[in-house]
Amino acid sequence: MASKIYTRTGDKGTTALIGGTKVPKNNIRIESYGTVDELNSFIGLLNDELADLPAGHPDRAALFSGAVQQLQEVQDRLFTIGSSLACDPDKSPQLKLPDLHAGDVDRLEKEIDRMSAELPPMKSFLLPGGHRTVSTAHIVRCVCRRAERLCVSMQEQGLFIEPLVLRYLNRLSDYLFMLARYIGHVLGVPGIPWKPRV
Repeated sequence: MASKIYTRTGDKGTTALIGGTKVPKNNIRIESYGTVDELNSFIGLLNDELADLPAGHPDRAALFSGAVQQLQEVQDRLFTIGSSLACDPDKSPQLKLPDLHAGDVDRLEKEIDRMSAELPPMKSFLLPGGHRTVSTAHIVRCVCRRAERLCVSMQEQGLFIEPLVLRYLNRLSDYLFMLARYIGHVLGVPGIPWKPRV
């Protein structure tokens, strides 16, 4: 018989960190890894959007296969980050948690540089939009920034957070912004310049 998904242990508004420490479900550590989980889900949506794009551009498959692969790797890294955030740093977890490497940040930077080399320079701020996939990429970027802000709040409150987690989330939001522009570029969708009302 399959085990049930519900346990009823959280019915009073508490949950356990890795290590067993009980905390309220609105604890900033829970907010942080919950937002990372939300980010991961939106990245899955973005990947599905990329996979469903019509093959109108002759190089679309080659250009986007790298992005899909990169985003799948990002999803794996976000599970690592979620595990790190869910761990009570004062207790040794019974299971060995996966780790994050500086090379993960380097890889994002290389992808940013590669896409940047193919894009025209920005002459103004851009409004999200123009194509559903471009807009989805911007939503993902915004959720990433929120996850980063929550992690910074943890740090400001004196709670332990792996410094590499902050670096990775910061670079990931840069990557996602560049990816949104790159998707529009490949699809031939011009960016929408912000024209402030004066």
